[in-house]
This record gives sequence, C-alpha cells and structure tokens, in this order.
Amino acid sequence: MLEFYLGGARSGKSRCAEARAISLSQRRTYIATATAGDPEMAARIAHHQTQRAGDGWRTVDAPEALTEALSREAQEGGVILVDCLTLWLSNWVCKEDSAQWQVVREAFLAALQGLPGDVVLVSNEVGCGIVPMGELSRRFVDEAGRLHQQIANIADRVVLVTAGIEQVLKGK
Repeated sequence: MLEFYLGGARSGKSRCAEARAISLSQRRTYIATATAGDPEMAARIAHHQTQRAGDGWRTVDAPEALTEALSREAQEGGVILVDCLTLWLSNWVCKEDSAQWQVVREAFLAALQGLPGDVVLVSNEVGCGIVPMGELSRRFVDEAGRLHQQIANIADRVVLVTAGIEQVLKGK
C-alpha cells in the first residue's frame, strides 16, 4: 500500500505519518532525505532522530538516491517511511539540471508502483502561498506540485495534515 502525507511546515504531518507507519508493521525503515547544511538543520534532524529512538526504526539516509534506497529496503510485511520528499526534491532542483530531475522523478514514480510492503511518503505542501519571486523558488514550487499530483494519482491513501489534524483526501 502507498500512502502520502502532505502538510505545511510544523503541521504535524511527520508525527501522523510515523504513527501510521508504526501501526502498519513492526519492521520499520525510515528513509531520511535531509542534509545538514547548517546548524539549524542539524538540530531539526537530531530532533526527528530523537523522536524515533526506541520505536524500532532502522534509518537509511538517501538525500538523492531515494529510488535505489526504496528498491533495496522494501520488503513484504515491512513499512518504509520517507521523510521528506520536498527535501529530496530540493537536493535535485538545486542541481539546475531539469533533464536529469525528470529522469529521476519518472524512475521514482515507476518504482513506487511495484514495491512490496507498505510505503508512507511525507512531503510539504508548498503551493498554497504566494508565487515566489525567484526563478529557482518558482521552479521548486512547480516541481513539488507536479510531483505531488503524480504521487496522489497512484497512492492508495492521501492525507492532508493541518494543525495536527488528519484530513483523508483519498482512500480510507
């Protein structure tokens, strides 16, 4: 089963997705896409790691090679939580190679449809605000929107989290 959790920054989406993953299996893998480019981001990563400590998570870092990590880690009866797709996207968009990103995105979407076990994806909904002024920011918002639509189309369940409240948009 493929589930997709969306929400704004600090909306509670990661907490809700983690609770869902815990309810699905005792064999849990957390695929982290963040890179600690500054002390504040390092603190955020440490906070998420602390939250997962003791809950039986195995963590895999995949800031760029997400598709490969999913293919390697997926197993029948297990659950993978990917947090988060917008960080993964930013790792690729900052490369400014849109042709390469298109290939990576298509391979990712194809892989999602054939993985064993359960997969829970987490991403930031960034398209609800004003249109960004810079070219890179606009490209990021556009690419995130396209990626989210494509994932929502193939996902079994899509959940929007606002203020810690889950709203199921698709599925049960």
